[in-house]
Formats: sequence, structure tokens, C-alpha cells
Amino acid sequence: MTGPLPWKTVWVTGASTGIGREIALQLAATGVRVAASARSPDKLASLGPTVLGVPLDVTDASACKAAVERIEQEMGPIDLAILGAGTYAPVAIDDIDPTHFAGMMATNYMGVVNCVAALGPRMIARGTGHLSWIASVAGYMGLPKAAAYGPTKAALINLAESLYPEMKLKGVWVSVINPGFVATPLTAQNDFEMPFLMQPQDAARRSIEGLAKGRFEIAFPLRFVAILKAVRALPYPVFFRLMARAVLKVE
Repeated sequence: MTGPLPWKTVWVTGASTGIGREIALQLAATGVRVAASARSPDKLASLGPTVLGVPLDVTDASACKAAVERIEQEMGPIDLAILGAGTYAPVAIDDIDPTHFAGMMATNYMGVVNCVAALGPRMIARGTGHLSWIASVAGYMGLPKAAAYGPTKAALINLAESLYPEMKLKGVWVSVINPGFVATPLTAQNDFEMPFLMQPQDAARRSIEGLAKGRFEIAFPLRFVAILKAVRALPYPVFFRLMARAVLKVE
């Protein structure tokens, strides 16, 4: 990253591991005031003394409001929120558990909604601010084994597209971050080859750079994103055949 960043205070959720953790660390290293949230107080404490740890379960809407209030009381107005709390587990088609689907939607999608509901009105009242969340390229299309995860990320992309026009009129920017495969404890569950696999440090850097430039969609790696968008435009018979080969190893 080169040049000063345009924020004084940033709130990062999902900061205990993966991209969220690296984003919090990289921002704090630049001198930005960082508040970091996750369910584990111990993992938040490991981010160091320059990061304000605010333990939070994003599925609790009232707790999200309390977290925002605490951060703004202690650190000042939040200029940027990077909402990255999420979970993932592959789905076996012979064990469709509705509670598994509901839990993933509660964390990945409603967790973002709860945070936006807590912070958005404050930003609108100030006439400034930047709301962003981490979705995924998995939200571009349905993928085998991602029947619970993929729809939550598709919903987040749709949410960003839906809120962007009105939020912009109010002076609030909206961005959606769509990473490809990133080496985290969650993706370690996958039993298939993950093309263009990235490290969390690189994903965090690209996310921060895209946010600093005010991009609506921040998607990477670019070659993988281009391939997926092209594949999505194929006729369904071809698309399904490619997905079966890539993920299920079926010829």
C-alpha cells in the first residue's frame, strides 16, 4: 500500500482469522484506528494493544448496536466498516440439514444486515461513511458442495447492489469484496483443487487497496474472476458439465 489511507477509524468484523484478521493488522500498521470484532476475546487480544477488541456475535442484532455505540464512544465516528464475519462447511446431498442452512444464513448474511442496521443510520445522519462486506466469487453461481454457503454470498452481492444507489445519494459508499480461494481454516475443508489459491495477507492488501480507491466490487484474483464470469455466461448444459468435472471429478 502506498500513500495515506482515507479513514481515521475502521471497524472490522470476523477479525479472529483469515482475511479479516489480516485486514485489521494491516490497517493498524498504517496508523488507522482499528476496532476488531469476533466471538473470541482471546483471538482479538492477540491482535495487539493498538487494536480495540470488541467481542461480538453478529447474529445478535442488539449486540451489534451496542458494539457500534461502544466503538464510536471510544474511538470516534466509524469511517469504514469491513464486515467479514462468516462461516463455511461443505454440504453433502444425502444429508440436507435445514438448521445448517439457517445457521449459515444467520451468520454470513444476517450478520452483515445486523451490522448495517446498527451503523448505517449513523453514517446517513453524518452524510458520510463507507460500508463494505466480504462476499465471495462463490456468489456468482451455484457450485457443487456449496449449497448452504453460496446462496449467502449471492445474497450479499445482491444486498450491495440494492443498497448502493440510495446510500450513495445519502453520502455513504457501499462496496462488496469478492475473493477467490484464500488459504484459511475454512477453505482447508475442501477436498478439491482450489485454483489461484491466495494467502490471507495478499487478499487483505487487495481488499484495502480496492476500498481506498472507492471501488464498488473488489474481486480477485482477476484471472480467476474473469474465468468464472465467462463460465457463468455459458449455456446450462455446458456450465453443469464443467462444474461436475472441476469439483466432483466426474467426466
